[in-house]
Amino acid sequence: MTELHSWTDFGSGFLQASYLRRYFDDFARELELIGYTHPTIQGYAGSIAHFGYWAQKRDLAIADWSRDAVSDFAQHRCRCPGARRSTRVSKKYSQRARRFIIYLERQKVITPDKSAVEPELSEFHDWLIQHRGLCIRTAKRYEHELVGLLPTDSIEESQLSAAWVRSLVRKHAQGHSPNKTRTMVLAFRAYLRFLASKDRCPPGLDQAIPRIPQWRLAALPRYLSPKDVERVISSCNIDTPLGLRDRAILLLLARLGLRAGDIVTLRLDDIDWGAATLKVCGKGRRGVCLPLSQDAGDAILTYLREGRSRVDIQQVFLCVQAPLRPLQSSPAVSNVVSSALRRAGILNPPTRGANLLRHSAATAMLRGGASLDAVSSMLRHRSLDMTSHYAKVDIGMLEQVVLAWPEGAPC
Repeated sequence: MTELHSWTDFGSGFLQASYLRRYFDDFARELELIGYTHPTIQGYAGSIAHFGYWAQKRDLAIADWSRDAVSDFAQHRCRCPGARRSTRVSKKYSQRARRFIIYLERQKVITPDKSAVEPELSEFHDWLIQHRGLCIRTAKRYEHELVGLLPTDSIEESQLSAAWVRSLVRKHAQGHSPNKTRTMVLAFRAYLRFLASKDRCPPGLDQAIPRIPQWRLAALPRYLSPKDVERVISSCNIDTPLGLRDRAILLLLARLGLRAGDIVTLRLDDIDWGAATLKVCGKGRRGVCLPLSQDAGDAILTYLREGRSRVDIQQVFLCVQAPLRPLQSSPAVSNVVSSALRRAGILNPPTRGANLLRHSAATAMLRGGASLDAVSSMLRHRSLDMTSHYAKVDIGMLEQVVLAWPEGAPC
């Protein structure tokens, strides 16, 4: 078990602060379970001991510790005893103390700081899942958007007016991309409907939110040629755990047309090896079984046997470096695609996200003679209107149905 040798930097007197030692021992065991090495845990011990010394000098009892206290610790001009070469505290150094604070919050040793609106957002999160049918990932994204949008103080019903709603949206839309603004608007509209369902705001107030213009299906789908897709997949170094994981991810994206969120939430029990199928629960929590291609199945199996750490985590794809945990979000999957594009030498791809391989799979199927219904089933679209977007890249078929320009016709 990791010992707090680095606490001696603060003198034997401070080492007697055993009230911290017993909390840190359990914290260190948790770090070991998720893959941190002994030297790294020693670094955590030094940072936490330093924070404890700083808090003690300011008469902060452990019950008064908070994330705000860590922020103050990060800003202090350090004159504390120890062997540090710098008089300031780095961000990485203070983040270790912050992580310890979060651990103490989970253990209910200290009470987490909460704004007045957070309990209501927690209720909103549950409402989205139970009554609106959203998946947990989308509900969390909506909740995250509202944390940055809503004031931290409780909102009085008298404040809720159409003018207040419009001004709030306009204020937070400045400086953000249209996609970011659309997500914020969707979250805010759902939140106002939630308040109306609880009789906390007038019904129909969500109609006051300005609509963000968008032109769906106006652009051509962005895709790679089948040759470039194979270059991307073969760019992975299968002699490393990272390469084995990334190759399995890329094959699922390219062969089955999965979304990045499907990769993040894929669990071990979602794979039926006997039937060679993969259960995917996508948008709207609709579960679908997809056929697992031979190369994708082999890649997953190789990753599970040779590249994945032996940990009690149900998600298939994990981070390679400590802390060992599932991939946290869709951007992590898009980063896998972006890195593979760079390794494959594809300099100017249409996009660098996970959807690039999904679009490429759909385009290749249509050009290979598959019907729109078949492609729609694979992509799990609710409407053929979404799938018809990919038909625009079949130039040969478009040339057959295009109408000749009536030359000489009067204007």
